[in-house]
Amino acid sequence: MVNASPLLVAAFVSLAFAVAFAFLIAVYRAAVATVHPDPRGLTARVAAGTAVWIALTGALAAAGMLSFSSRPPTMLVLLPAIFAIAIWLGTSRLGGRLAAGLPLAALVGAQSFRLPLELTMHRAYTEGLMPVQMSYSGRNLDIVTGVTAIVVAAILVWRPVSLWLVRVWNVVGLALLANILTVAVLSAPTPLRRFHNEPANVWIEHAPWVWLPAVFVLAAIAGHILVYRRLRYEARQTDPVGRAAPGSGRAVTL
Repeated sequence: MVNASPLLVAAFVSLAFAVAFAFLIAVYRAAVATVHPDPRGLTARVAAGTAVWIALTGALAAAGMLSFSSRPPTMLVLLPAIFAIAIWLGTSRLGGRLAAGLPLAALVGAQSFRLPLELTMHRAYTEGLMPVQMSYSGRNLDIVTGVTAIVVAAILVWRPVSLWLVRVWNVVGLALLANILTVAVLSAPTPLRRFHNEPANVWIEHAPWVWLPAVFVLAAIAGHILVYRRLRYEARQTDPVGRAAPGSGRAVTL
């Protein structure tokens, strides 16, 4: 495997830890907003679970225990687990607190991490770690979600807006995420591979790149689910003609 530059490694790792740290801040603030009896205790437990997940996936990758070509292919075990955790997080009681306790602008703006992520992924392509189709020079348009998350979040902060804009943004963001996930799967060395240019999508078998699915994809999927849940809460506070009710941009309670 091609060695990555220290700058790329530092940028990727820093962004992964920034996303994890932001998640913990969100948990604490949501716990306070929804009047959890022990916000610090809840945050500490979530922090412990997050640390274990990041350390475990990183250690497995560093030890060479994650691979598409092993028997059984351990990456094909990890990836469904990531999807399951993301869906569980988004639909769980904790996810309900996050959706109810954080402003809609914050939930949308959280997806802005996909802008710097796409920049680091493009750098990974130019350094020969990742196939071109997984970058915005190829078939990956997920950078659009990162940019528009900033724009839509700013609109939500500065003036009331109909919820249709957020609904459209969330659908487009999910579609772009599904697109790059499909490209990534079809670029991996499995019987499903359809993109045969080199390198194959094997860089995520290694540390720290395993955090691309284990942290970033997980956060993106869970984040879209939380936006859908928050939209449901917001819809309950709209008047019959669909305009946001006064105060609907603030956190709501469970």
